[in-house]
Amino acid sequence: MSAVQLVPLADRHLDELLPLWRASFEDGVGIVDPHPLAEQRAYLLREVVPRYVTRVAFIGDTMVGWVAASRESVAQLYVRVGWQRCGIGRVLLDWAKAHSAGSLWLYTFARNARACAFYESQGFRVVARGFEPMWQLDDVRYTWNVPPPAP
Repeated sequence: MSAVQLVPLADRHLDELLPLWRASFEDGVGIVDPHPLAEQRAYLLREVVPRYVTRVAFIGDTMVGWVAASRESVAQLYVRVGWQRCGIGRVLLDWAKAHSAGSLWLYTFARNARACAFYESQGFRVVARGFEPMWQLDDVRYTWNVPPPAP
């Protein structure tokens, strides 16, 4: 498999990124997102892009995932359906960790067992459990801190 390349999100990526995001979300959470893709696009451009640094992952010419993160949190991290467990999520998360202030927090839905197991395998720990009212689903808040240096 070729190396994962991370590039800044550009307008030319949106037509492919939106269905990737939608399919990955629906696959992981097990629900159908009722929002039109135009509404999701507007949310991405209005809420995500101005607040987070966003990278898109490619293997060759294939878009395989994306991440939106700040120095404090990971807002979005999605891997194309069928490409999970290939190391793409780890590359995206490692990028977010490298650009963090030394710690990160994120939320995922409790029913997304694959995401929960992934974050826990990458050094994140559960710090809170709650309820996300828009989706009417239980969620989990995770945190990660740079490990202390070995003695």
